[in-house]
Amino acid sequence: MNILLIGSGGREHALAWKLAQSPLCHTLFCAPGNAGICEEAECVSLDVNDFAAVARFCKDNDVKLVVVGPEAPLVAGMADALAEDGIAVFGPRKRAAMLEGSKSFTKDICAKYGIPTAAFATFDNEADALAYLREHGAPIVVKADGLAAGKGVIVADDAATAKAAIRDIFGGAFGAAGAKVVLEEKMEGEEASFFALCDGENLLPLAGAQDHKRAYDGDEGPNTGGMGAYSPAPVLTPKAEQQVMERIIEPTVRAMKELGCPYQGVLYAGLMMTDEGPKLVEYNVRFGDPECQPLMMRLKSDLVELVQATVERDLAGGASEWNEQAALTVVMATKGYPGAYEKGSLISGIERAEQDPLVKVFHAGTARNAAGELIAVGGRVLNVTALGDTIAEAQRRAYAAVEKIDWPEGFYRKDIGWRAIARERGT
Repeated sequence: MNILLIGSGGREHALAWKLAQSPLCHTLFCAPGNAGICEEAECVSLDVNDFAAVARFCKDNDVKLVVVGPEAPLVAGMADALAEDGIAVFGPRKRAAMLEGSKSFTKDICAKYGIPTAAFATFDNEADALAYLREHGAPIVVKADGLAAGKGVIVADDAATAKAAIRDIFGGAFGAAGAKVVLEEKMEGEEASFFALCDGENLLPLAGAQDHKRAYDGDEGPNTGGMGAYSPAPVLTPKAEQQVMERIIEPTVRAMKELGCPYQGVLYAGLMMTDEGPKLVEYNVRFGDPECQPLMMRLKSDLVELVQATVERDLAGGASEWNEQAALTVVMATKGYPGAYEKGSLISGIERAEQDPLVKVFHAGTARNAAGELIAVGGRVLNVTALGDTIAEAQRRAYAAVEKIDWPEGFYRKDIGWRAIARERGT
């Protein structure tokens, strides 16, 4: 069948790489794609925010399945619009995508169905939010309710920081995403991610991962979209994964069905592993980026088959097969990220990095200039991903590949996986 993939990041390159391996995939299109995705798919210039144009492209090119990578089109209703034209979509409908599109929506479900999460309160005005802050004090977490490109969460260790965050959000710092503010307790523990497929009723657990959000070594510096990740996550023991499924994901899926908006797609639970067990931090309605990259490196099952089963409500009794090896990805970013950065710097050496058969470099913010040279056009630019029998071995292989890439204008963390490696060593 012909498949259209929506997106342009490292997550989408990993998905394209895996989708293209399936014998079920005849032609893979990607809109808009990047320089790496062009090696796996036919990249097309298509306004993905114009759902009617996407539908026309699908009909004109006999596309039978659309796989949506990022969250914004799903929250905006892409799956609904394409379904009306009879086009199968991997990704939740608009109402179900509220699990990521509105933090207060998710928090209310947690409260109603007893899903473990941080204590919280939601506000639609600054005065009431500040009154709650005065009553409860800090540390506290301040969140813009809607989508804010990963930037709408402020962990405030003191009241002054929290007060400023509340005023910034209600003052328009995140646009419409800040129409409401969620204030919640700061949970203590180790963060992890767990992924499952859902066909509206049935669930298929996938795997766990952990990422590094801070820009610099030692988890210092500003938050980013993610500077590296690895899978599996040692903190997610089989017992912990069972708890996540039984206490968090399964009741959420039941709740969505009862609310009349059954969830279909991949459900990504951001977790805090506390002394009381796993608690939900937030849901995402798509694969993580960069967590998707190590997940796709480890996945042995046919991704198209899994996606089809999800779309066709046929996950019951299904299974997914995984490489027992660990995978780790190192993000190479443009100097200045997550702040201002220059575009257009030249990159070379990716072929040398990929001479190791257990290494794959997934592109994010890349393009080709008029001379056909690879250039950086984004903040996060490359995802150097490797397999290994242990996370420590995957780390060594990934960093050996990073050293073969010539990009003076780039930077990367040198300690991706440190927490898992310490756990492997028993330290």
